[in-house]
Amino acid sequence: MKNQTETDRVLLAAKRVHMIGIGGSGMCPLAEILHSRGVALTGSDNNESDTLNRIRALGIPVTVGHFEDTVQTADAVVYSAAISGDNPELAGAKKRGIPCFERSLLLGALTRLFERCVGVAGTHGKTTVTSMLTQILLTGGLDPSAVIGGKLPLINANGRAGQSGLLVCEACEYHNTFLEMSPTLAVLLNIDNDHLEFFGAMENLEAAFTEFCAKAAVILVNGNDLPALKAAKIETAGRTHSFVSNANNKEEHSQLRFAKRVYTYGEGEGFDFAFSNIQKRKTGHLFDFSAQGDRPFEIEIKVPGRHNVQNAAAAAAAALLLGADAQAIQKGLREFGGAGRRFEILGEFTPGQNIGATVPETGSKASVTVADDYAHHPTELRVTLETAKSMDFKTVWAVFQPFTFSRTAMLLDEFAQALQIADKVILAEIMGSREVNTYNIYSSDLAAKIPGSVCLPDFRSIADHVTANAQPGDLVLTLGCGDIYKAAKLMLD
Repeated sequence: MKNQTETDRVLLAAKRVHMIGIGGSGMCPLAEILHSRGVALTGSDNNESDTLNRIRALGIPVTVGHFEDTVQTADAVVYSAAISGDNPELAGAKKRGIPCFERSLLLGALTRLFERCVGVAGTHGKTTVTSMLTQILLTGGLDPSAVIGGKLPLINANGRAGQSGLLVCEACEYHNTFLEMSPTLAVLLNIDNDHLEFFGAMENLEAAFTEFCAKAAVILVNGNDLPALKAAKIETAGRTHSFVSNANNKEEHSQLRFAKRVYTYGEGEGFDFAFSNIQKRKTGHLFDFSAQGDRPFEIEIKVPGRHNVQNAAAAAAAALLLGADAQAIQKGLREFGGAGRRFEILGEFTPGQNIGATVPETGSKASVTVADDYAHHPTELRVTLETAKSMDFKTVWAVFQPFTFSRTAMLLDEFAQALQIADKVILAEIMGSREVNTYNIYSSDLAAKIPGSVCLPDFRSIADHVTANAQPGDLVLTLGCGDIYKAAKLMLD
């Protein structure tokens, strides 16, 4: 067991824990892990969901709605970051003197309970890589526990409680929450200009990733991403940078300087783990992958987009470091069908009939395909829309819900440029989350920079507009990390 903090000792000594927002994607896996360790749990959330049904199936009592008396028997209370300070349960627990902890503190405590913990960090791709890695490890019989930001179809959940001493989890940089963790292996995918309303400047963001990497015994870093290399304290002189490399990088990478053992992965030569010879397939890619100069082996992925080749390479490299073999990597990635809300095909409808159906293949010539993606940053939008445009669709519709006023205002021009990759653009109102619109920014400001775009006030209006105007062979992509997926479901209703 790693060195515990005082917070760890209080949290892990609790026999009864109440979890506010237990149905959230970040909370549910932690509840399962605590439950597997014999902790008596109760929970609450605002709405019924499949996640709550899963939790109840474990024998954990869950209340819909928040009531002060719910916490009276708890030894500790854990709450998600979305819970406000005036929540009746949180306020009631504090009034009773019950120790209260934000979710990231519990995750940090759990990372110190496991013999090995993998923290997957980076601005883009965390959920996909964590999902891919979890699937590989399960395929290889390594039985990991996992905390994933999206649903992994293999387990139909955002995480699981395994019986081994291995934990795989996303490490989110938002408000420095990943600094609560103690990873054995830090996987650093990339660093891009996000959450600057908190960090203020890129150098502060990079410094946070450097601090995260310093916590790990081993670092695996994307050798094609200069900010990531810089954060990992790797010499970057003479390197080229690309979030998705479009050509083999032939630069010399042998003169790496670092204070402790660091592994690199990347497209080209000179990396500890290298991928090359990328070939496009109907629904994915085939590529060669080699470990530290060993003979390459082929990896096939069924998820679209060249960025997913890079994601798969990161997962494969991490899996090898954790003891998985090539066969588990090949089978796990070949059978990986994507994570929830990551270019997730939801179904098709026939224009004029509005018939929804789940389908295994995309791009039916007689129907409109509806997909959903979590993309909420210009880089993610660009990669997702470029992937969509490379597929066999007649017209690509981008239905985007901006998330937070600060991000929209700071990256307005970048959002406009990325969205113009689509053939047609529809904008929902900005979801402010916990922010107040002190920026005086609106979706109409973004629409003004995108010729032909349309702003609509609600999801029903969006769904009606799309179903009335989309044509057979089109792809409709709902985009954003808020609740824009509801518009997609209305289209298929």
